[in-house]
Amino acid sequence: MEKEPRYIRNPILENVEVVEYFPQGDCYYKSIDGTCCGASLPDGTLLQNARVYIENPNYIPDDVKPQLESMVESKNTLDNFILKSDSYKFSHWLQYPKGSDGYFGYIESRGCNNGWKHVVPFGLSIFLKKYMSKPFTQENIDEADAFMKLHGEPFNREGWEYILKKYNGYLPITIKSVPEGLPMPLHVPLLTIECVDPKVFWLGSWAETSLLRAFWYTTTVCTLSWHCKQIIKEEMLQTCDNLDGLAFKLHDFGARGVSSGESAGNGGAAHLVNFMGSDTVEGIWTANKFYNILMAGFSIPAAEHSTITSWGKDEEVEAYRNMLRQYAKPGALVAVVSDSYDIFNACDKLWGDALKQEVIDSGAVLIIRPDSGDPEEVTLRCIEILGNRFGWTNNTKGYKVLKNVRLIQGDGINERSIKNILANFRVHGWSADNIAFGMGGMLLQGINRDTLEFALKCSAIRINNVWMDVSKNPVTSAMKKSKAGRLSSYQVGHGEPNIQAMRLDEYEALDDERKNHVAEILQVAYELSYTELFSKQDMTPAGGYYRPVIKGINFENVRANSNR
Repeated sequence: MEKEPRYIRNPILENVEVVEYFPQGDCYYKSIDGTCCGASLPDGTLLQNARVYIENPNYIPDDVKPQLESMVESKNTLDNFILKSDSYKFSHWLQYPKGSDGYFGYIESRGCNNGWKHVVPFGLSIFLKKYMSKPFTQENIDEADAFMKLHGEPFNREGWEYILKKYNGYLPITIKSVPEGLPMPLHVPLLTIECVDPKVFWLGSWAETSLLRAFWYTTTVCTLSWHCKQIIKEEMLQTCDNLDGLAFKLHDFGARGVSSGESAGNGGAAHLVNFMGSDTVEGIWTANKFYNILMAGFSIPAAEHSTITSWGKDEEVEAYRNMLRQYAKPGALVAVVSDSYDIFNACDKLWGDALKQEVIDSGAVLIIRPDSGDPEEVTLRCIEILGNRFGWTNNTKGYKVLKNVRLIQGDGINERSIKNILANFRVHGWSADNIAFGMGGMLLQGINRDTLEFALKCSAIRINNVWMDVSKNPVTSAMKKSKAGRLSSYQVGHGEPNIQAMRLDEYEALDDERKNHVAEILQVAYELSYTELFSKQDMTPAGGYYRPVIKGINFENVRANSNR
């Protein structure tokens, strides 16, 4: 029986009427003059997108109350994978041309304004194993449905329930990506996503939010770390006998400077592709867990200001002596922040005089950490003081290497300051062996999606089983022009890296001889596999099930890729 519209009281508009009931029993409201619309909860709570409330809570049909109340009270909404997308994405399934039955998109770096020529992809395995290896449930669908109704967006319940029923709650998409850790040029596909199930082809677009977010952040951190490594390596080749210490030249100090624990984990793991020193425990744990390595990163005992200043200024030397007694063993490393009062006095009078013999006798290497002032000036002045106090040897290239002590600079560190400090050392005859660096917020938080202009764009739509090119080319921004067609990245030739974007149909059109000189770089990282079941009695088909196949990669292989 059709329910007649009823008037309800509104604090903003006088007359608001019920204009439509939805099949699930929910109802929407609209003012008579059309200026206010939305929905409200049974208890009269106003929603963000609604300016109406119900005078009589019993007005909401009884059959919809439990669904709405469970959504409002749910503590698991943030764990609902269906909701890990932008709001407007939930309306897109209705916006494609009639007959659309396939989707293809790609991720690329569209450029870089700080001079980087390479991008080092990393982090896809974390996302795939953490989120794509688990099926969503009917409860997730119900929760997402209720949320979107109140939020003001349509929800394709039929589509999600189809995925749940046919694919057991796993996404029927194919993701291909560059091997993690492999340096790539800008402007080529790094990842592609394809969905060819006609009933849910729109999944490719829906996945953009979470997939791009999972990819750009870790990849940008990894790329920044990689470029820092190239700077340090170049200086070490000039002033060091070998590159033995390179893996520990840039330490991750960034855990406290990021927005969340997940960022610390993902970004910290990305840094470890290039270096092995880190104090970001969540990053090390993430690399260990998702990349099949026993221990991805290492650290040493180190002081902080509170463990020094708690002794008082008059007992500063005793605070330092305690660090030696606790940790300075033969062959060990111990780091002590020494700028709580006067870094130059600490290097000269305390470490270089009062404690000098204890440092030497311990057999350990003392690492002194300045943590304030101009990094270029302070580090050079400190090394000159320490050189005068502890002495040095000359390596085979003629550069000075301190005896017994080293420096680590963890304040004000970025690409530019690393380059300037090492150049300053070289000019004054000091080897890069004498110093390491710690990078905090600039490593894990000093980047954003626009650092490498990351984007995921649709490049092809299949309509009535025929693939059609899709691209954008706004007159207001040439940089945002996108690629068209189903794409991949290929190594052309067998010599130096010559990586190019190429359409799949162009590759297929090559003759066999030409194909021998063109190799696709992207590999399948995620797809669904169907396992058919048979009756034990007569081995007749008895159904089957889908499960995700995720291509795993060992962390050591990621590191090997980064060194190519």
